[in-house]
Amino acid sequence: QMADPFLYNTGERSHYGCLGHEVQIEYLKAYVCRPSFSTDKAVIVVHDVFGWRFPDIRYIVDLMAGHGYITICPDFFKGTEPWTSADHWVDFPDWMKNHDPMKVDKEADVVLKYLKEQCGAKKIGILGFSWGGMAVHHLMLKNPQLTAGVSLYGRIVRDSEERYSLLNPTFFIFGEKDHTISLDQIFLLEDKLKQYCKVPYKIKVYPGQVHGFAQLKPEDMKPDDKPYIEEARRDMIDWIKMFV
Repeated sequence: QMADPFLYNTGERSHYGCLGHEVQIEYLKAYVCRPSFSTDKAVIVVHDVFGWRFPDIRYIVDLMAGHGYITICPDFFKGTEPWTSADHWVDFPDWMKNHDPMKVDKEADVVLKYLKEQCGAKKIGILGFSWGGMAVHHLMLKNPQLTAGVSLYGRIVRDSEERYSLLNPTFFIFGEKDHTISLDQIFLLEDKLKQYCKVPYKIKVYPGQVHGFAQLKPEDMKPDDKPYIEEARRDMIDWIKMFV
């Protein structure tokens, strides 16, 4: 039995009433929240393994909209079942084979087209958490339409030079106590980016934090973690504000 890689229990969550609404974009469903004023700036939020309906992710979407961005979280699993806290970790590798975070290009294009044509977006950033952090790292290497990205605790995979030639500014957020990502891997990432990356990037490790820490809603935070969670969120928002 594999240890549960997400050290937070998704069963013990406070209820969350969303501020946005669901839309259908071509073959994708998505959750959208808009700011109270009109803007040509947008942010795509890439969910983690728990999918686009997970309350923590919707909370992040609403948070970004509150900072002035048309914010959208599409269903990158295309209607298939997300992972649930009742599933068995022994099945996780098989589940991942059918939910590859490197195979999100088509969905990203569909959403970018929607944001530009239907929402009037001219600058578009992207944030992703865990599974979504891996997707963001991939997309920032492939899609020049994304003005800036924040990858939060995306596992670091497949070491090759093309993993580091980021097209636009990217910020990598990690928790110090994340047992899915070692500090050695983070130091290697930093070394390689120094070598190959031609655009602004940043890596930051938050003390004492486990995998999944940054998307917790305020009422689900432990007091000791709260300052780091809030700092990570501020840093994430500042990075987007700087470039998008």
